[in-house]
Amino acid sequence: MKNKINIAVVGLGQIGNYLMNELISKKKDIELKTGKKINLVAVSAKNPNKKRKFKINRKIFFRNPLNIIKTKKIDILFEAIGKSDGISKKIVVNSLKNKIHVITPNKALISKHGDYLSKLAEINKVNLEFEASVAGGIPILKTIKESLATNKIHKILGILNGTTNYILTEMEKTKKSFSDVLKKAQALGYAEPGKPTLDLNGYDAFAKIRILSALAFNNKISKYKCLMEGIENIDSKDIEITNQLNYRIKLLGITELINNKLFERVHPCLVKKDTYIGNVNGVMNAVITHGSPVGESILQGEGAGAGPTSSALMSDLLSILRGNIKYSFGIPDFKRKKINAYNSNNYLNSMYLRIEVKDKPGVLSQITNILAKRNISVERLIQIPDHKKKTASIVIITHKSKEIDVQSCLKTFRLNKNILKRPTLIRLL
Repeated sequence: MKNKINIAVVGLGQIGNYLMNELISKKKDIELKTGKKINLVAVSAKNPNKKRKFKINRKIFFRNPLNIIKTKKIDILFEAIGKSDGISKKIVVNSLKNKIHVITPNKALISKHGDYLSKLAEINKVNLEFEASVAGGIPILKTIKESLATNKIHKILGILNGTTNYILTEMEKTKKSFSDVLKKAQALGYAEPGKPTLDLNGYDAFAKIRILSALAFNNKISKYKCLMEGIENIDSKDIEITNQLNYRIKLLGITELINNKLFERVHPCLVKKDTYIGNVNGVMNAVITHGSPVGESILQGEGAGAGPTSSALMSDLLSILRGNIKYSFGIPDFKRKKINAYNSNNYLNSMYLRIEVKDKPGVLSQITNILAKRNISVERLIQIPDHKKKTASIVIITHKSKEIDVQSCLKTFRLNKNILKRPTLIRLL
């Protein structure tokens, strides 16, 4: 690689702005550590007149990022627009076809088009780097690709979304409602304005799980329907009850091989308070890998925000500058396989059920009879009456039961007039 490297940055949102400051302020540090000089030759954003901490030379500013490749000689391009399709995909595809290295934090793009883009990078002998797409500043992808490269990984789990982790932590700490804590998260900038659907419904964590699966198990990015639930239905009552039972609620992303079949899922879990993952709070992320011979490995850090994301982007930059030309998913594309999906209906797990009912004789026996008919045995049962409302909360923790049997019970519960609303289901880790 030549000594002077031409760089383009596409997208000047929160992440792009922070990245620009890093590129400008750390030029000497980059040269010291890589022996390469970086030269910012092109920048693209919607608004050239927006007030920023740095000045943009109008000669290198492009409203249309596709024009960069046509008019400038680029060695490395940062894509920081976001979204899986549209201009984001076009600029990355065009860059790779023109033998330009690409660095991106875009998890939506990689989780949807990563197979195609990585193959394109391989054909053109350039890098497609996306460390920042999963868990922000935590170097989990490099850890899997390099540090754990000779290990056989069979399971990865983690807190992969800082917004939801903050909300659940604050609900426990302040005893406030989901909606109140969400407003606070938005005011602090931890959650997007309006309704941050992709965070709350689990899709953000799901996109990251798909990327982790592909790296860990040498498989193509899965297209299977995932067991996916968010935190929108978690009530402060669940926080209070599970806290008394010595549990915390965490939204976890989990991927593992069961009988050589791929099982990916994202959903709230009850985790013991004395476990490591049970004490990862606030906006922090944590990823735990299980492999052989290494055993259990844990990485923790800030998983979102401009600073941690930019740190991962800069790490990818230095990797390329040092001449580390490598496969995007660790191995050649033709060696990556398609793994069959595990049938989630067969998944055995203990469950937490909270059922709001009319407080009258016979209701509890109706519920336990429904469970018994589906071969679901009760490990623990608590009844919490509300005498004023003449209602009760029935809390059940089951022994390990099949997912299909539990879901069948939930359907039956919805038909029971003594059950006041849809029961809450949380799986135990």
